[in-house]
Amino acid sequence: MSIHLFDTDFHNPLIISGPCSAETAKQVMDTAILLKKTAKVHLLRAGVWKPRTKPGSFEGIGKAGFAWLTDAKKETGLPVAVEVGNVRHVEEALLNDIDVLWIGARTTVNPFLVQEIADALVGTSTPVLIKNPINPDLDLWIGALERFRNIGVPVGLVHRGFSTYSVSEYRNPPMWHLPLEVKRRFPEIKMICDPSHISGKRTMLKKIAQTSIDLDFDGLMIETHINPDDAWSDAKQQITPQELEFLLNKLVWRKGNSEITENNSQLAKLREQINQIDEELLTLIGQRMKVADLIGIYKKENNITIYQAERWNEILYRGLSGSTMHGLSEHFIRNYFDAIHLESIEHQNRVMNEGNK
Repeated sequence: MSIHLFDTDFHNPLIISGPCSAETAKQVMDTAILLKKTAKVHLLRAGVWKPRTKPGSFEGIGKAGFAWLTDAKKETGLPVAVEVGNVRHVEEALLNDIDVLWIGARTTVNPFLVQEIADALVGTSTPVLIKNPINPDLDLWIGALERFRNIGVPVGLVHRGFSTYSVSEYRNPPMWHLPLEVKRRFPEIKMICDPSHISGKRTMLKKIAQTSIDLDFDGLMIETHINPDDAWSDAKQQITPQELEFLLNKLVWRKGNSEITENNSQLAKLREQINQIDEELLTLIGQRMKVADLIGIYKKENNITIYQAERWNEILYRGLSGSTMHGLSEHFIRNYFDAIHLESIEHQNRVMNEGNK
């Protein structure tokens, strides 16, 4: 596989597709042929080893699946990708000329395993895709990225959502601000979205895929199967290759920032408005914190606790009551006032404990 897989001159957007798991030779071949027929897929994916939460469920066909992937590549010309979770997996994949490797979410959380896999790839030019860790920890994700960059292999990132204990419509909530922060820090690294694992169900794939495109992601990884309902793993989130083609045709691909010219005066004027409003917001928040300092002085002089539950509930209620009128979501209002409240507490705490060190 060309070392230019994740360079700007390669397919953009990059579309990766294939079954969650390689199950049979026929399943892999039939899926690959139909994906090739779409003329929209650039990389065939299939899990050979499947890390499962509990023992006893299907954990992958193992290295026997490599022959099926090799045959599918010969038949269709599509390069192939598999997940690796340890050094033995890497060695087997390299022996079988697998074109791209990806590191799963359960592996990314373990720096020891990530480093061992990186060490096993020293001296190769095999591209590596790194899925975000299960838990929302950017340092783990970035740490894995740096370990592979340090050995000089081509690297891309895959956003597959994060695990949470809260009730959610998603299998793994996207928490879009986290991959966007990684994109901000590493704009040169390709970021692929995995709507299959974010959604957990096929009905949400288009919505998530379109959102990622609108956020300037560089491609999609979507699971496909010739008969999704009979899939041996993750049946609910897989679609047929024909359904994939239909979905991709419905997506609207936006222009990236590099394609926006300086002559676009309308966009420039709107962005300048945003800049001015942001300045005003920061000024107002700064003024609010000065008032919080004065409140802290009063509380200190009158021996009053910083946290006042009734007052906090009043502020939150007033904010939520006005959210609809201002076109803001309740989720945003709660996050905004939580942040404001914590910063106010920090200001009052400094004032009240000044000189007590």
